[in-house]
Amino acid sequence: MVLREVLSSVTLPAGFALYAFEALDGRLMYAILALRQRVFVVEQQCVFQDADGRDARALHLVHMPPGASEPDAYLRLFLPSGEGSQVVIGRVLSAPEARGTGLGHRLFEAALTVAATLAPGVDVHIAAQAYLEAWYGKHGFVTISAPYLDDNIPHVDMVRYARAAV
Repeated sequence: MVLREVLSSVTLPAGFALYAFEALDGRLMYAILALRQRVFVVEQQCVFQDADGRDARALHLVHMPPGASEPDAYLRLFLPSGEGSQVVIGRVLSAPEARGTGLGHRLFEAALTVAATLAPGVDVHIAAQAYLEAWYGKHGFVTISAPYLDDNIPHVDMVRYARAAV
């Protein structure tokens, strides 16, 4: 099956779209990168190389508000690449003006739907900012590491075990 057909097999809520890197046009990729920098670099005052060379291997889950030309929520998702590997979710964000609306939870539930559809029975991993540990816990994630610094921001590794998600 062609990747486009595989991605179209995932049922997502209104406003959400799932893209392979090759399907992102220049305007949308620019808007995604601008939002990532707005949140991770400017708002969180974290100077790091956001364009890390991994986007081409990721699936990109985007929420576009009705009538908007720019996303207000985004994450990237990596499917397992070998035996024993996990789905990995990263770069999870919502625009500041969209926070407190439940959009972040809807984004993450959509990501878990993608994971369950495209990689059934596989654990999902996230390197979470430590202050969001309880938030991810609401989605079935458990902490599997001690806190550590990533780009000078406290993080913890978390996993949602596939057997617990059933």
